[in-house]
Amino acid sequence: MRAAAGQASEPPGARGSAAPARRAAPAAVVAHVREAMRTHPTGTAGLPALVDAALRAHGTLLGPVPLAETVRSVADELLGAGALQPWLDDPAVTDVLVNGPRDVWVERAGALVRVDVDLGTPADVRTLAVRLAAAAGRRLDDAAPTVDARLPDGTRLHAVLPPLAETCTVLSLRVVRPRAFTLAELVTAGALVPVLVPVLQGLVACRANVLVSGATGAGKTTLLAALLSQVPHDERVVLVEEAGELVADHPHVVRLTSRPPNVDGAGGVDLADLVRQALRMRPDRIVLGECRGAEVREVLAALNTGHEGGCATLHANTAADVPARLEALAALAGLDRAAVAAQAASAVDAVLHVRRVRRGRDAGRRYLAEIGVVGRADDGSLRVTTAVEVGEDGRVRSGPGWARLAARTEVEV
Repeated sequence: MRAAAGQASEPPGARGSAAPARRAAPAAVVAHVREAMRTHPTGTAGLPALVDAALRAHGTLLGPVPLAETVRSVADELLGAGALQPWLDDPAVTDVLVNGPRDVWVERAGALVRVDVDLGTPADVRTLAVRLAAAAGRRLDDAAPTVDARLPDGTRLHAVLPPLAETCTVLSLRVVRPRAFTLAELVTAGALVPVLVPVLQGLVACRANVLVSGATGAGKTTLLAALLSQVPHDERVVLVEEAGELVADHPHVVRLTSRPPNVDGAGGVDLADLVRQALRMRPDRIVLGECRGAEVREVLAALNTGHEGGCATLHANTAADVPARLEALAALAGLDRAAVAAQAASAVDAVLHVRRVRRGRDAGRRYLAEIGVVGRADDGSLRVTTAVEVGEDGRVRSGPGWARLAARTEVEV
């Protein structure tokens, strides 16, 4: 978990410094404080006094600066992610990946690098994973050996226990940015060419229904959050997510988060349920953080019943692959290809496809690579036609769908 969730992050593509080194708190002190908190819960406000008392009980007196450092280390062990916490607090780090006690990688500025972290033994890694899952209100044990959850500070947690993971518990922690980036900041970071800013603003202003597509980690959520910041402040946005990752800079956002079933298999609320509930909440815009299953039926139905300006993200290799992706997801809800084409062609106006540069000097940079318009081919199938395409070098080329997009957004490039 991030102890400094309120600190600003850098825009996509920015490079940060190495995570600061922190002195590990003595195990005996950590154990003393843990027991004290268990018997007399005081919350984080009382942690400095508990640490000071634990140190004195073990014959150690510290000045203000080393005491503050020790308090921070104890907080990392009891309330945060232990030795991983400095990396989660680094504003340039987006992912922390644990494959083993001494096999830890972080993604900083789009590049994966191995870091020198010792998490102890495989049993210690498992204990850390179980504790983080418990902080998210989830169970992680032999009966439930995987977990996908959101920690209290917003960090996305995924963990897999052995024997599903071969030798050691595998941890994946994705840091959620504590604020939304503006379109101007995305331009500065190289994630958006300036000439497309009025196009995106036009899509929001004309209440177009938009899908943001791309691969995992390509920047879909970042772009969607920037779009939501353009929504007029007198409109009500109902946001449906599986894990609360989307941070929208808007004064009237209602967030609904799905819930998995409990250990008895009861109490689960899925995304499809939440989309149906959102329709009854007087939304001006319905936003689905990520469409990955049968909830696509409810989303398409909502966008076909007068709910304009809706948005969702979708995993796809290219904008042209979005129809195939929609068909695959809709099949889970019992919709055939013809039904999907009829629903989507009427409901969705545009597709924004984001990519990530894999090689060269700009490796790791995420950018808006294509804007397509949605329609039907001559055979009645769903088709996404390229309106604007952006190369890795930033050059913009118009496509056959440009005239339709320009007419919809009332902009000229």
